[in-house]
Amino acid sequence: MTGTRPRVLSGIQPTGAGSHLGNYLGAVRRWVPLQDTHDAYFFIPDMHAITVRHSPEDLRRRTLEAVAELLAVGLDPARSTIFVQSQIHEHAELEWILGCITGYGEAQRMTQFKDKAARSELGNATVGLFTYPILQAADILLYHANEVPVGVDQRQHVELTRDLAIRFNSRFGDVFTVPVATVVAETARIADLADPTRKMSKSLPPAGTVYVLDDPKTITKKIKSAVTDTGRDVLAADDKPGITNLLGILAAITGTSVENLEKQYAGAGYGQFKADVAEALVAELTPVRERYQDLLADPAQILAVIEDGVARAREVAAVTVAKAKDAIGYLPPRGGWGTGS
Repeated sequence: MTGTRPRVLSGIQPTGAGSHLGNYLGAVRRWVPLQDTHDAYFFIPDMHAITVRHSPEDLRRRTLEAVAELLAVGLDPARSTIFVQSQIHEHAELEWILGCITGYGEAQRMTQFKDKAARSELGNATVGLFTYPILQAADILLYHANEVPVGVDQRQHVELTRDLAIRFNSRFGDVFTVPVATVVAETARIADLADPTRKMSKSLPPAGTVYVLDDPKTITKKIKSAVTDTGRDVLAADDKPGITNLLGILAAITGTSVENLEKQYAGAGYGQFKADVAEALVAELTPVRERYQDLLADPAQILAVIEDGVARAREVAAVTVAKAKDAIGYLPPRGGWGTGS
């Protein structure tokens, strides 16, 4: 806790096309109001991005683009700390310390590694993939985050973080804040437009995924081509996953309940309904896209935001790691740990 405000921390990986609609509605857009109620830290976890094969040039470009997207959505460097993970070496230092109190079985049971093992997909897996939940724990504990907003599928990672914080504090003294996962209540389960039985994902064909940075023509085409269902009634129902998905999207964008939308579109048919969903999405996302393009036209302003955010974040991270080093018994350098040791 800093002052009277709880501290919140979250991040978004630099993975190509940017956030899709599910990420945006479920996470990124929700971060904006947190700046008014929390001591907010948001970062680009580029160290996590190298757990799989990657292009160095693409990683640099996508990291810059990811910061631009956060700024375009509405994160304000005057109200939050925005930084790039790899520019703060304390993340790697604390990962090692935490790794030394993490059980092999604990790491093995983490969802992503466990799922890949079950599917016999570990042939190309790296040690980084195995240990990345420990790095996630370091990301959180470095900044004494009180709250970590996550989807249900990420809650396990915060539970590991809590376990490691409690274990360290018990063995070596109180150094870390024990965080709480604030599980994001889904506005709607945003499904793939081409296959509404599956969650919208970057791993699926692009026709079914709306990206925050899509142009208006592309957004309109994707919505109008979205799979619907038999009949003409605009109703949310188990046997109408396509229309239910679009209703959820429109409800999230407009702040109108699904029930009221059903009444509004009674007898209207799918054509008008889809056109309105597309129009609402274009109105919501076009200002983000335009702001993003303006930012990328002047990369110096993005780099300045990163530089300032890194300096502010390191002030906290360096003190945390110095305390952890002292607690576990490392011999301090001449002059003490300071804030940059």
